[in-house]
Amino acid sequence: MKTPTTLLLFVGALIIFAAGNVRSDASDHRYKEGDSVPLYANKVGPFHNPSETYRYFDLPFCVPEGVKDKKEAFGEVLNGDRLVSAPYKLNFRDEKDSETYCKKKLSREEVEQFRRAVEKDYYFQMYYDDLPIWGFIGKVDKESKSDPSEFKYFLYKHIQFEILYNKDRVIEISARMDPHSLVDLTEDKEVDAEFMYTVKWKETETPFEKRMDKYAMSSSLPHHLEIHWFSIINSCVTVLLLTGFLATILMRVLKNDFMKYAQDEEAADDQEETGWKYIHGDVFRFPKHKSLFAASLGSGTQLFTLTIFIFMLSLVGVFYPYNRGALFTALVVIYALTSGIAGYTASSFYCQLEGKNWVRNLLLTGGLFCGPLFLTFCFLNTVAIAYSATAALPFGTIVVIVLIWTLVTSPLLVLGGIAGKNSKAEFQAPVRTTKYPREIPPLPWYRSAIPQMAMAGFLPFSAIYIELYYIFASVWGHRIYTIYSILFIVFIILLIVTAFITVALTYFQLAAEDHEWWWRSFLCGGSTGLFIYAYCLYYYYARSDMSGFMQTSFFFGYMACICYGFFLMLGTVGFRAALLFVRHIYRSIKCE
Repeated sequence: MKTPTTLLLFVGALIIFAAGNVRSDASDHRYKEGDSVPLYANKVGPFHNPSETYRYFDLPFCVPEGVKDKKEAFGEVLNGDRLVSAPYKLNFRDEKDSETYCKKKLSREEVEQFRRAVEKDYYFQMYYDDLPIWGFIGKVDKESKSDPSEFKYFLYKHIQFEILYNKDRVIEISARMDPHSLVDLTEDKEVDAEFMYTVKWKETETPFEKRMDKYAMSSSLPHHLEIHWFSIINSCVTVLLLTGFLATILMRVLKNDFMKYAQDEEAADDQEETGWKYIHGDVFRFPKHKSLFAASLGSGTQLFTLTIFIFMLSLVGVFYPYNRGALFTALVVIYALTSGIAGYTASSFYCQLEGKNWVRNLLLTGGLFCGPLFLTFCFLNTVAIAYSATAALPFGTIVVIVLIWTLVTSPLLVLGGIAGKNSKAEFQAPVRTTKYPREIPPLPWYRSAIPQMAMAGFLPFSAIYIELYYIFASVWGHRIYTIYSILFIVFIILLIVTAFITVALTYFQLAAEDHEWWWRSFLCGGSTGLFIYAYCLYYYYARSDMSGFMQTSFFFGYMACICYGFFLMLGTVGFRAALLFVRHIYRSIKCE
């Protein structure tokens, strides 16, 4: 089973790698003077609400004749991109000075629509030869005024493009709004507006291959890198101190335990055993709800594999800035291709736990993560449709996703499940399990599940929380994030800390003669996901200016799915580490 799965994953990674590089090849255009260069208007929306975006011409701009929608790739549609031909003509090396492209009398309703947009800090986004252009559509004059009713609202009517070229290629473009050419939108009355644009061309020595570097370098500025490296050093020091501290204690305690148990065997037989050796006949007693447990491990293993592949693609440079939709395409395709891993892991472990109904277990595995994600998507897509936002997926795209799930995800899940059932693997327990379980002694409140989860989740979260801000500012803002190598180091630290803290808490649980460690180790490992969701609350209210029902529901809805995915993935890591540890210590002693 391992070889075909590895081959399948490798092929999937190659597909995504090729798909990610199509964009860079497609935009490698050479032009002659006067040639038409593609310029597309993408979307508009409130600057502080990144999910709430609308089509460019949803605002009453001048609509040119023969507006054409650009045919978008799958990932672009998922990303909420809706490109249409823009009203400006920016031919190669063709300069223009204050050229009027439209005169329009704005009605009272259109003035009010523009004013609401300016009040919410609406920005626009365009693409010129696949290079992004950003700009605000207007400004609010608040100078020396405290009463909002006295604010003045203005619409920019003159946009100035400056384009850099190297021989026959476009290298860079910037757009600046003329602060002196404005339309007053303060009063509800008809207004005459004359929209103009200026185009200036300048030659540069920057090679075409490096034209995206300016966007990538924005997250690698010295002061940002210092913070990232401080975050990593802080995490590493914390990890080294705590793991060293815990390792020392565990090694000393275990060594003492082993010596004590060795002496006990030489002493009188009627001497009562204590501590973790006392429960050797119960420690490998299979957990309750074994089908759900195996399904959780299967889903967690699949999400872990997905994360590793996403990191591999990011480290080889597939997700360069403004490679529209590449990440979403990779997530959908790799998730579909790795579903066989979930089926195999869940089914084989379920059979090891002597489960009989493997078909139901497989159905549970398939729906454990996809089910909540699908329900969340249905609700949020309905909200986006109600807002007429570009985040609403078209019916055709939803059909494509359903077909991928039906024709790729489900068959691979079933094949993996059949292979797992036929693997005939037996659970490797170093000691025999007794027929009747021992009673767990009364334990203090801080040894119950919730306090243990709080302790287990805080340490890994403290190792990643600095990096979390930059991730959130990129996903739920307009900051560009490209330092994937640092993110990968932080991810490795997260895995190490999660594994180690789960092992430590499992030892203390067994030492207290509590043998129900299976679910506890999974919950303790995954509890970092709950801390990340708590950070979402802090980020929303303290670090962002997001507002409105749509943006709020998108933020908390999709972050709930992401944190749930982290819970499953890190729970799997925690349980696997605890299982290795428990097998090791019980293999090291002789039990009757």
